[in-house]
Amino acid sequence: MYIESWFLTLTLLSMKKIISFMKLDTNQKSFLKKTIPLTAFIAGLCCFTPLVLVMLGLSSVAFATSLADTLYGTYKWIFRGVALLLLLGAIFWYLRMKENVCTFDDFKRKRRKIINLVLISLILGILIYIFWLYVVVHYVGVFYGIWANYG
Repeated sequence: MYIESWFLTLTLLSMKKIISFMKLDTNQKSFLKKTIPLTAFIAGLCCFTPLVLVMLGLSSVAFATSLADTLYGTYKWIFRGVALLLLLGAIFWYLRMKENVCTFDDFKRKRRKIINLVLISLILGILIYIFWLYVVVHYVGVFYGIWANYG
């Protein structure tokens, strides 16, 4: 329990430092607040889907455990890859539609802003994914008896 609270504190402090270090405008902050949690949620669906089935009463705990082992063990990289592609697609859409980066000249002029947006998106996406999957989903799974509590 101590390790998880330490990790949560470290994650939140890291996010605050990253956001304060990178001076983002309000459009970028709004974009990040919408896309990062959504992509982290999609990446964590490999383990969250069996929990939803148990919570809705559509599955037994034994089947959900087996499904979670299969989805996480075999298909976790597919979920992560889909989430990464969606994040990169959302960044491309944002830069194209909102920032009007349409040509290489536009890209060269706004290079620092684009690199900052991509890096902060990836870093925050990874941190939120880790917190979502390995803290929130894990403890909900322990509560429902799908995973054993090793702590």
